[in-house]
Amino acid sequence: MDNHPSESLAERTFQYQSSMPSLPVPSLEMSLSKYLNAVRPFAREDEFKATVDIVRTFQEGVGKELHHKLLQRAETKKNWLEEWWLDAAYLEVRVPSQLNVNFCGPAPYLEHCWPPEEGTQLQRASISTWHTLQYWDLIRTERLPPQKSGNTVLDMDQFRMLFNTCKVPGVKKDTIRNYFKTEREGPCPSHLIVICRGRIFTFDAVCDGQILTPPELLRQLIYVKQCCEGEPEGDGVAALTSEERTRWALAREHLISIDPQHNGTILETIQSSLFVVSLDETTPYSTPDNYTSLTTEALTGNPAIRWGDKSYNALSFADGTFGSTCDHAPYDGIVLISMCWHLDQKIKDTEGKWRGSETVRPVPRPEEMVFTVDEKVHSDIRHAKRQYYESAQDMQIVCYAFTAFGKAAIKQKKLHPDTFVQLAMQLAYQKMHKRPGSCYETAMTRKFYHGRTETMRPCTQEAVNWCKAMMDNTCDVDARRKAMRLAFIKHNKLMAEAQEGKGFDRHLLGLYLIAKEEGQPTPELFLDPLYAKSGGGGNFVLSSSLVGYTTVLGAVAPMVHRGYGFFYRIRDDRIVVSISAWKSCRETDAASLFNNFCSSLHEMFHLATTSQL
Repeated sequence: MDNHPSESLAERTFQYQSSMPSLPVPSLEMSLSKYLNAVRPFAREDEFKATVDIVRTFQEGVGKELHHKLLQRAETKKNWLEEWWLDAAYLEVRVPSQLNVNFCGPAPYLEHCWPPEEGTQLQRASISTWHTLQYWDLIRTERLPPQKSGNTVLDMDQFRMLFNTCKVPGVKKDTIRNYFKTEREGPCPSHLIVICRGRIFTFDAVCDGQILTPPELLRQLIYVKQCCEGEPEGDGVAALTSEERTRWALAREHLISIDPQHNGTILETIQSSLFVVSLDETTPYSTPDNYTSLTTEALTGNPAIRWGDKSYNALSFADGTFGSTCDHAPYDGIVLISMCWHLDQKIKDTEGKWRGSETVRPVPRPEEMVFTVDEKVHSDIRHAKRQYYESAQDMQIVCYAFTAFGKAAIKQKKLHPDTFVQLAMQLAYQKMHKRPGSCYETAMTRKFYHGRTETMRPCTQEAVNWCKAMMDNTCDVDARRKAMRLAFIKHNKLMAEAQEGKGFDRHLLGLYLIAKEEGQPTPELFLDPLYAKSGGGGNFVLSSSLVGYTTVLGAVAPMVHRGYGFFYRIRDDRIVVSISAWKSCRETDAASLFNNFCSSLHEMFHLATTSQL
């Protein structure tokens, strides 16, 4: 943790934060016109006419008023959306977070130096934990360079939320507790939590100002493992974090009331910790071409060994593979992806080995934290596990690599790889379900102060027209190619606009929330059946995100019961996809969607090859 004089000239992680531009408010006219375009593919002629009338009435009347109030709010806040989004998208949501809101992912180390191998768990966990602690130190000392898109600086605020952060349940609304501080700001908690067999341990990851080395971390992990081996499982209080939010809030209040000083201190220790290391006893065998077991275990594994509300749970499996599950409220996937990509490169560069000193300092042993519990807590834990496993068993996940081609071949055709995947996904859905699927793709708005995401709706009329052309045997190659070209152009345009803060979904949300805050009746626009049918109000059938062009992949649950979660990463030679669906929904099937997706990719590539677009 020493200072590097040569680096005083380098850009500091958070140095541009105060000069980031404010999040803009789009014009009402533009947002409503985009909204109409977006609902068009889901409407019959008469339905669409009715919606056009509703929108016109809104634009000339109550909408104008609400928009004016939104502009006033934007004058006093650098990000008019920030608090609203946190509340509406995360903190006020009452469904259990762990399966429905958290994002998870498999670690890619098995692709190079850490293939699945029994007996390597703790050795590898000590090394990956050490690299993670180095990343925390980079952020704490502001040596992590600010991210940029071209020359544009991106907002880095979410990186403060990766460590020392936890969501705390409330009866009506949760809160986020963030204990992180940079070195300039003051002391920051430096203890870790390790959960093993339902038992919770803690130790300080820093000793005399130095981060513990892998051999020192290994000794701590061995100690925890030995404490738990051959012993009965612990109470598994962590499982309560997988409960419906209000139930968890009440269970937590009860837990504190039994022994306020003792139980309150344990909760505070977990909340303020750097992150959680979960020592998992399962062996979810996976390969570079098939990550299904690892991804399934990360999303639906044992709730008694993760603290679902922590911003980062590092999952360490018995076969030496890794994963993660993270609370989505404090930050978006890109933050974790950045760290995991950093870890992957470091582990690859060092071949997964530690080449430093083997000396182990006399560091205090991990301390077990045992809650004082009563019969009600035990019964709450049983209830939490029961509802969790009921949902977890209903989750279908496939996570496969498409290896015929990847980014290199797509770019050679002068096509945007992300748009290519999005259109293939829609074609796959329409082949299976014989109708357009309302679709959400994440657009990043980090060009703006505290910007997070905007919705980009890929199911455009142009995309639907192209899908119809592809499924119509009488349609010739030229017509299909022309339709594909128009679909690409439209998608690229909408994505670029969304990233500039010119989407319409967040704007409409803002107008809806102003009406709600002022006690006004919900405007008709939001009650119109086409609003939900086209995906509005969190009703998207396809919830999708490009996780990036790295080795790091994520997975999420579908947004709606008859929907899919569709996350993907694009490499030069392959596209790796994780798809989730609910087994209890008869009409969806993640494996079929993947197969249709692969054949759609081939069809598109063939279409792009027969002649230049």
